[in-house]
Amino acid sequence: MENPQDIFSSNGGCLSDIVIEKYLVESKESVSHVQLACSMQDCAFPLDGTELCIWNTKSPSHQLLILRGHHQPITAIAFGNKVNPLLICSASLDYVIMWNLDECREKVLQAYPLLSLFIDAESRQLVTGCADGQLWIFSLMDGHHYRRVARVDLRKKTETFSTRRLKSGLCSQPEESQLPSTSVLGKGEQVEVTFPILRLAPCDLSLIPNSACGCLSSENTQCMWIGSSVGLFIFNLANLEVEAALYYRDFQSLSIPLAGSCALRNRTADRKTLCLLASLFGGKIAVLEIDPAALVRAQQCPGLRQSLSVPASSCVLPTSPLYLGIAKEKSTKAASGRRCAARNVTKDQRLVFHSKVRSSGYASAPHVTMFSPKTNIKSEGKGSSRRRSSCVWEPYPVECAVPTKPGPQVAAAPTCTRVCCLQYSGDGQWLACGLSNHLSLVFGARLTGTPAVFSGHDGAVNTVCWSQDRRWLLSAAQDGTLRVWSARGAELALLLGRDMSSKPIQSAQFYYIDAFILLSSGPEFQLLKYHIDTCKDEVKRYKQKSKSKLICRLSTTGAVDVTSLSAVNDFYSHIVLAAGRNRTVEVFDLNAGCSAAVIAEAHSRPVHQICQNKGSSFTTQQPQAYNLFLTTAIGDGMRLWDLRTLRCERHFEGHPSRGYPCGIAFSPCGQFAACGAEDRHAYVYEMGSSTFSHRLAGHTDTVTGVAFNPSTPQLATATLDGKLQLFLAE
Repeated sequence: MENPQDIFSSNGGCLSDIVIEKYLVESKESVSHVQLACSMQDCAFPLDGTELCIWNTKSPSHQLLILRGHHQPITAIAFGNKVNPLLICSASLDYVIMWNLDECREKVLQAYPLLSLFIDAESRQLVTGCADGQLWIFSLMDGHHYRRVARVDLRKKTETFSTRRLKSGLCSQPEESQLPSTSVLGKGEQVEVTFPILRLAPCDLSLIPNSACGCLSSENTQCMWIGSSVGLFIFNLANLEVEAALYYRDFQSLSIPLAGSCALRNRTADRKTLCLLASLFGGKIAVLEIDPAALVRAQQCPGLRQSLSVPASSCVLPTSPLYLGIAKEKSTKAASGRRCAARNVTKDQRLVFHSKVRSSGYASAPHVTMFSPKTNIKSEGKGSSRRRSSCVWEPYPVECAVPTKPGPQVAAAPTCTRVCCLQYSGDGQWLACGLSNHLSLVFGARLTGTPAVFSGHDGAVNTVCWSQDRRWLLSAAQDGTLRVWSARGAELALLLGRDMSSKPIQSAQFYYIDAFILLSSGPEFQLLKYHIDTCKDEVKRYKQKSKSKLICRLSTTGAVDVTSLSAVNDFYSHIVLAAGRNRTVEVFDLNAGCSAAVIAEAHSRPVHQICQNKGSSFTTQQPQAYNLFLTTAIGDGMRLWDLRTLRCERHFEGHPSRGYPCGIAFSPCGQFAACGAEDRHAYVYEMGSSTFSHRLAGHTDTVTGVAFNPSTPQLATATLDGKLQLFLAE
């Protein structure tokens, strides 16, 4: 009989090319009569009788996912037919269990070996550090089921931290000493450096005065120490950013450039931190004493030269573009008023015809009876009380629950049409939306009845905006035009054509309590003064009497294209926020007529929407709360910023948004933020937590836009397939 090795060798092959044993597991119980299962990437088999074992063929760590739930030996296993979600069914004498592997992998800590573990009691979060430099943060709150809050790459966070310091002028060049030496590599060879997370420990900055920490507020900051092989880092659990970095190589007095192990302990007596280091190579052991306040203060970005505030804190300067626009309007009105008065004195007199003409009436002043108000109106009248009660606005219930109850759902168009934008009117009675089929629609707040149609654009409508007095509706489309409509009759009142700019209008809105129009196009934004003629002349109704005039235009730093624009129109504000294609957010002060500050590396990708906390006329907030604003970018979640410090206060990334720009919105009370997601859900976050509080289902496609009703707890969502969904309070 021939040897099998001789057979394969005679055909020019070898055993290692034909079959390879990739993995071997020994079970305490026999599985000879068990139905096994394989999918495209996973293999499933029972381990020790009652445990379901999943092995991923593409996992480099070869770590098994073990699922426990059976009390009797497993007899059969089968995978589902769908890849997303990947389901697997296991059967035994006691149970038949259906498992969702995607959710199971989120709850199981796997991948690279875990080196450190930390529990933050205040935020109730579990933080784990891996050998590949990844931080995994899970929520320990009741009902969250160990939900994953965030996954952080420490190496990328340190690169972002160094880039911000470089652009702020704190360091003159990139700090090459921060990375391990790669001089042993040949030319053309590269290696991806990871920061193994050796130890996680608390970093209590509450004991340090705010003046010692620079612009970093120590009262509401939840930080921890991260001990790595190359250095120590202070990490903020709220905004998921590195606040300070201490690299061993930067200090020549330190004997250990690379650490293999470390331990950290805070001292409450002198507010310093002890660090015990063991060298990665050799037998050196060192004890370090670190002053966290000095470390944070030395590496914080410099403060603003002037204090910024969204609510106007000073009068308009005579050199401000806002003053010039208002002054011209007042002078024009005064001159026209004088001319009209002169005409009234000499011309606008009544003609009198008599059989015997005594006077033509031109020489004497007309006898006009002035209006005298009635003072004997009784308040008990039925008609007056009915009209009076209809005008009463009840305040927004601040303590009311989040709108999570599904309400009416309507289709914005007969066919599958994308909803590009969404906004409620100031009184909460109307909901406007822009569609990709060139139309703008206005629904009632309850999504009942036939919507009003605004037709005229030749491209997808990417912006709709209500005026503060709710008389006008502004729309801008990809055809490069901006239109102002009469909200009552759906009639065109003002048209701004393509001759205004060479590039399409990206964002547009009313500004300064309807005194101006702001629009962005290319690398600049324009401030326009406009006049809408409300007189109806049937003879010359086709001739447009409404007009606009350019007051000023400002360009972004570096002349990068503006991706989003935001300003407050409900009250007087001099601040305009503009997001750039280079991942920056720039703050403009129109009272000074220039750029006031630039936030570098606001997101890992360009910001596609800025949302300010504008409040509502139905509720009141603290004045400093209006300085908060949200930004969002594809694949980088949502960030909460404070204009006074230009710092990110919190990072929300519990919703999937990896390929499509999904909208965000502030609640009228300022306590919640909502956002769309690609998993056909809308997410609601509380401002004090990094994980979402509610996940709203019932959508049929990607949620592209969200909007809170300013008058009542009500949330409207829009989807990629053209559906509008309403959520009400319980």
